[in-house]
Amino acid sequence: MKVTKSVIVAFVLLVIVAALYRIVPNRPMGFAPQYAMALFGGVMFRNDKKWAFALPVFSLFLSDLLYQLLYNAGISATPGFYEGQWQNYILFGLLAAVGFLVKRVRVVSIALASVAAPTVFFLISNFLVWAGTQGTRGLNRPRTFDGLMQSYADGLPFYPNSVYATLFFSLVLFGGYFLLKQNPQQQMLAVKKASV
Repeated sequence: MKVTKSVIVAFVLLVIVAALYRIVPNRPMGFAPQYAMALFGGVMFRNDKKWAFALPVFSLFLSDLLYQLLYNAGISATPGFYEGQWQNYILFGLLAAVGFLVKRVRVVSIALASVAAPTVFFLISNFLVWAGTQGTRGLNRPRTFDGLMQSYADGLPFYPNSVYATLFFSLVLFGGYFLLKQNPQQQMLAVKKASV
C-alpha cells in the first residue's frame, strides 16, 4: 500500500490519541488507547499487513518518545520508556491480528474485537510476567499453577478498565476516521438529517 490520504489520516489519529490520553488527570488504572489503536490498525489495513502492524506501533513509539523527552526535561513526571517495554510493543503489534478477524466494520464486530484485544493482552502479558520474561517491577511469583493464578490476580485490577478504554477509544478512532473521510457535502447532509 502506498502512502495515501487514508494512511495519513489514520496515522495522525493514532498519534493524537496515543499522546492525548496521558494528559487526562486521574485516569483509572489500565484506561489507555493502545488496544484500540492496534485493533484499528488491523481492521483498517488488513490488506497490507505491514501498515497494520507498523502504524499503531510507530504511533505509540512517537508518543512514548515525546513523553520521554518531556520527562528528561523535567516537564512531565511520566517517563516514556520503561523496563520490559519492548515485549509490550511486540504484543501490541500482534493485537493488530485481532483486527484481521473483523470481516465487516460494524458496531457489534468492533465491540466484540474491543473485548477480545485486551483479553488476549491480559492473558499473554500476565503469563510473561509469571514466566519472568517481562519486567515484573518487583513481583516474583512461583513457577507453579498457583503462582500463575496469582500473576493473573495481580493484573485483574487493570483488566476491566482496559476493556472500557478499548471500547471508548475504538469509538473515537473508528468514528473519527469515518467522519474525517467523509467529504464536506456528506457531512452537511448528515448534520441536516440529524437535526430534522
